[in-house]
Amino acid sequence: MSTFLHKLIEQGEHQQQDFKFCINDSKKIAKSLVAFANTKGGRLLIGVKDNGKIAGIKSDEDFYMVESAAKIYSKPAIIFLTKQWHVDGKTVLEIQIEPSNEKPHFAKDENGKWLAYIRSADENLLAHKIQIEVWKKQNSSQGIHFSYSDDEKFLVNYLQNNSSISFSKFIRLAHISRKKAEEVLSNFTVMDVISLNSTIEGTTFSLNKNISNIELEKLK
Repeated sequence: MSTFLHKLIEQGEHQQQDFKFCINDSKKIAKSLVAFANTKGGRLLIGVKDNGKIAGIKSDEDFYMVESAAKIYSKPAIIFLTKQWHVDGKTVLEIQIEPSNEKPHFAKDENGKWLAYIRSADENLLAHKIQIEVWKKQNSSQGIHFSYSDDEKFLVNYLQNNSSISFSKFIRLAHISRKKAEEVLSNFTVMDVISLNSTIEGTTFSLNKNISNIELEKLK
Protein backbone atom coordinates (compact mmCIF):
# COMPACT_ATOMS: atom_id res chain seq x y z
CA MET A 1 0.00 0.00 0.00
CA SER A 2 2.75 2.44 0.93
CA THR A 3 4.51 1.72 -2.38
CA PHE A 4 1.46 3.00 -4.28
CA LEU A 5 1.41 6.18 -2.16
CA HIS A 6 5.07 6.77 -2.94
CA LYS A 7 4.30 6.43 -6.66
CA LEU A 8 1.57 9.05 -6.32
CA ILE A 9 3.92 11.40 -4.49
CA GLU A 10 6.64 10.89 -7.11
CA GLN A 11 4.26 12.41 -9.68
CA GLY A 12 4.53 15.69 -7.81
CA GLU A 13 1.82 18.31 -7.82
CA HIS A 14 -0.11 18.57 -11.11
CA GLN A 15 -3.56 19.41 -12.42
CA GLN A 16 -5.19 16.53 -10.56
CA GLN A 17 -2.96 16.30 -7.50
CA ASP A 18 -2.11 18.74 -4.70
CA PHE A 19 -0.04 18.36 -1.51
CA LYS A 20 -0.88 19.94 1.84
CA PHE A 21 1.60 19.77 4.71
CA CYS A 22 -1.15 20.44 7.24
CA ILE A 23 -4.54 22.10 7.53
CA ASN A 24 -4.83 25.24 9.60
CA ASP A 25 -7.54 26.96 7.57
CA SER A 26 -10.63 25.29 6.09
CA LYS A 27 -11.09 28.20 3.68
CA LYS A 28 -7.77 27.45 1.96
CA ILE A 29 -8.72 23.79 1.60
CA ALA A 30 -12.11 24.80 0.16
CA LYS A 31 -10.25 26.66 -2.58
CA SER A 32 -8.49 23.42 -3.65
CA LEU A 33 -11.64 21.32 -3.40
CA VAL A 34 -13.63 23.80 -5.50
CA ALA A 35 -10.84 24.06 -8.10
CA PHE A 36 -10.77 20.26 -8.52
CA ALA A 37 -14.56 19.97 -8.69
CA ASN A 38 -14.80 22.78 -11.27
CA THR A 39 -12.12 21.23 -13.49
CA LYS A 40 -11.27 17.54 -13.95
CA GLY A 41 -11.36 16.33 -10.36
CA GLY A 42 -8.28 15.27 -8.45
CA ARG A 43 -6.75 14.25 -5.15
CA LEU A 44 -5.46 16.16 -2.17
CA LEU A 45 -2.71 14.44 -0.14
CA ILE A 46 -2.70 15.90 3.35
CA GLY A 47 0.42 15.30 5.42
CA VAL A 48 2.78 15.66 2.46
CA LYS A 49 5.13 18.64 2.07
CA ASP A 50 5.59 20.52 -1.21
CA ASN A 51 8.88 18.69 -1.77
CA GLY A 52 7.11 15.31 -1.45
CA LYS A 53 8.39 14.48 2.02
CA ILE A 54 5.84 12.65 4.18
CA ALA A 55 5.15 14.52 7.40
CA GLY A 56 1.86 12.84 8.32
CA ILE A 57 -1.28 14.40 9.75
CA LYS A 58 -1.47 15.35 13.38
CA SER A 59 -4.93 14.10 14.34
CA ASP A 60 -8.46 13.35 13.21
CA GLU A 61 -8.99 17.10 13.36
CA ASP A 62 -7.68 17.29 9.77
CA PHE A 63 -10.64 15.25 8.52
CA TYR A 64 -13.13 17.57 10.22
CA MET A 65 -11.35 20.60 8.75
CA VAL A 66 -11.78 19.06 5.28
CA GLU A 67 -15.44 18.33 6.03
CA SER A 68 -15.96 21.98 7.02
CA ALA A 69 -14.19 23.09 3.85
CA ALA A 70 -16.43 20.90 1.69
CA LYS A 71 -19.77 21.60 3.40
CA ILE A 72 -19.53 25.05 4.99
CA TYR A 73 -16.97 26.95 2.91
CA SER A 74 -17.94 25.49 -0.49
CA LYS A 75 -21.15 26.32 -2.37
CA PRO A 76 -22.70 24.05 -3.56
CA ALA A 77 -21.20 21.59 -1.08
CA ILE A 78 -18.44 19.34 -2.41
CA ILE A 79 -18.78 15.54 -2.31
CA PHE A 80 -15.51 13.81 -1.45
CA LEU A 81 -14.07 10.41 -0.59
CA THR A 82 -11.27 9.77 1.88
CA LYS A 83 -8.55 7.19 2.28
CA GLN A 84 -5.82 6.87 4.90
CA TRP A 85 -2.28 5.75 4.04
CA HIS A 86 0.00 4.52 6.84
CA VAL A 87 3.73 4.79 6.12
CA ASP A 88 6.59 4.52 8.64
CA GLY A 89 4.32 5.31 11.55
CA LYS A 90 2.84 8.33 9.80
CA THR A 91 -0.63 8.81 8.33
CA VAL A 92 -1.40 10.58 5.06
CA LEU A 93 -5.02 11.56 4.40
CA GLU A 94 -6.09 11.33 0.76
CA ILE A 95 -9.11 13.37 -0.34
CA GLN A 96 -10.62 12.39 -3.70
CA ILE A 97 -12.78 14.83 -5.65
CA GLU A 98 -14.72 13.92 -8.79
CA PRO A 99 -15.38 16.48 -11.54
CA SER A 100 -18.72 18.05 -10.65
CA ASN A 101 -21.98 18.21 -12.57
CA GLU A 102 -23.03 21.24 -10.49
CA LYS A 103 -20.51 23.79 -11.73
CA PRO A 104 -19.75 26.44 -10.76
CA HIS A 105 -18.70 25.75 -7.18
CA PHE A 106 -17.59 28.72 -5.07
CA ALA A 107 -15.25 28.89 -2.08
CA LYS A 108 -15.65 31.45 0.71
CA ASP A 109 -12.53 33.55 1.18
CA GLU A 110 -11.21 35.28 4.31
CA ASN A 111 -13.31 38.36 3.51
CA GLY A 112 -16.53 36.35 3.26
CA LYS A 113 -16.66 36.62 -0.53
CA TRP A 114 -17.67 33.60 -2.60
CA LEU A 115 -15.21 32.98 -5.47
CA ALA A 116 -14.99 30.27 -8.15
CA TYR A 117 -11.67 28.58 -8.89
CA ILE A 118 -10.31 26.23 -11.52
CA ARG A 119 -7.24 23.98 -11.56
CA SER A 120 -4.56 24.77 -14.15
CA ALA A 121 -1.33 22.71 -14.03
CA ASP A 122 -0.44 22.76 -10.30
CA GLU A 123 -2.19 26.05 -9.53
CA ASN A 124 -5.64 27.02 -8.26
CA LEU A 125 -6.75 30.03 -10.32
CA LEU A 126 -9.72 32.36 -10.08
CA ALA A 127 -12.24 31.34 -12.73
CA HIS A 128 -12.70 33.97 -15.42
CA LYS A 129 -16.13 35.60 -15.56
CA ILE A 130 -16.64 34.08 -19.02
CA GLN A 131 -16.00 30.61 -17.61
CA ILE A 132 -18.63 31.17 -14.93
CA GLU A 133 -21.09 32.37 -17.56
CA VAL A 134 -20.34 29.28 -19.68
CA TRP A 135 -21.09 26.95 -16.76
CA LYS A 136 -24.38 28.73 -16.07
CA LYS A 137 -25.45 28.48 -19.72
CA GLN A 138 -24.48 24.81 -19.87
CA ASN A 139 -26.67 24.14 -16.83
CA SER A 140 -29.60 26.17 -18.14
CA SER A 141 -32.61 24.45 -19.66
CA GLN A 142 -33.34 27.52 -21.79
CA GLY A 143 -30.40 27.14 -24.18
CA ILE A 144 -28.68 30.21 -25.63
CA HIS A 145 -29.82 33.08 -27.81
CA PHE A 146 -27.47 33.32 -30.78
CA SER A 147 -27.18 35.61 -33.77
CA TYR A 148 -24.25 35.89 -36.17
CA SER A 149 -23.70 39.64 -36.15
CA ASP A 150 -20.66 41.72 -37.08
CA ASP A 151 -19.25 41.13 -33.58
CA GLU A 152 -19.29 37.34 -33.97
CA LYS A 153 -17.92 37.64 -37.49
CA PHE A 154 -15.08 39.88 -36.28
CA LEU A 155 -14.09 37.34 -33.60
CA VAL A 156 -14.05 34.39 -36.01
CA ASN A 157 -12.08 36.31 -38.63
CA TYR A 158 -9.57 37.49 -36.04
CA LEU A 159 -9.03 33.99 -34.63
CA GLN A 160 -8.64 32.53 -38.11
CA ASN A 161 -5.60 34.79 -38.49
CA ASN A 162 -4.34 34.89 -34.89
CA SER A 163 -3.75 32.16 -32.32
CA SER A 164 -5.76 33.73 -29.49
CA ILE A 165 -7.40 36.82 -28.05
CA SER A 166 -8.03 38.07 -24.51
CA PHE A 167 -11.32 39.42 -23.16
CA SER A 168 -10.02 42.99 -22.92
CA LYS A 169 -8.42 42.86 -26.39
CA PHE A 170 -11.67 41.65 -27.96
CA ILE A 171 -13.53 44.58 -26.37
CA ARG A 172 -10.91 47.03 -27.58
CA LEU A 173 -10.53 45.76 -31.15
CA ALA A 174 -14.23 45.08 -31.80
CA HIS A 175 -15.32 48.36 -30.12
CA ILE A 176 -18.03 46.64 -28.11
CA SER A 177 -19.27 46.72 -24.51
CA ARG A 178 -18.12 44.31 -21.83
CA LYS A 179 -21.63 42.83 -21.71
CA LYS A 180 -21.66 42.15 -25.46
CA ALA A 181 -18.16 40.63 -25.32
CA GLU A 182 -19.25 38.34 -22.49
CA GLU A 183 -22.28 37.23 -24.51
CA VAL A 184 -20.30 36.49 -27.69
CA LEU A 185 -17.41 34.70 -25.97
CA SER A 186 -19.61 32.62 -23.65
CA ASN A 187 -21.99 31.61 -26.46
CA PHE A 188 -19.14 30.54 -28.75
CA THR A 189 -17.51 28.60 -25.89
CA VAL A 190 -20.76 26.76 -25.14
CA MET A 191 -21.11 26.00 -28.86
CA ASP A 192 -17.52 24.66 -28.98
CA VAL A 193 -16.59 27.21 -31.64
CA ILE A 194 -13.85 28.59 -29.38
CA SER A 195 -11.84 27.23 -26.47
CA LEU A 196 -11.23 29.05 -23.19
CA ASN A 197 -7.66 28.67 -21.94
CA SER A 198 -6.70 29.76 -18.42
CA THR A 199 -3.14 29.76 -17.07
CA ILE A 200 -1.31 31.68 -14.37
CA GLU A 201 -0.52 34.30 -17.06
CA GLY A 202 -4.20 34.92 -17.77
CA THR A 203 -7.19 33.75 -19.81
CA THR A 204 -7.33 33.71 -23.61
CA PHE A 205 -9.73 32.41 -26.25
CA SER A 206 -8.77 30.49 -29.38
CA LEU A 207 -10.59 28.92 -32.30
CA ASN A 208 -11.47 25.30 -31.60
CA LYS A 209 -9.09 23.12 -33.60
CA ASN A 210 -11.85 20.60 -34.30
CA ILE A 211 -14.17 23.05 -36.00
CA SER A 212 -13.99 23.15 -39.79
CA ASN A 213 -14.37 26.07 -42.17
CA ILE A 214 -17.59 24.46 -43.41
CA GLU A 215 -19.04 24.55 -39.90
CA LEU A 216 -17.97 28.18 -39.53
CA GLU A 217 -19.73 29.03 -42.76
CA LYS A 218 -22.92 27.41 -41.44
CA LEU A 219 -22.91 29.86 -38.53
CA LYS A 220 -23.34 32.69 -40.99
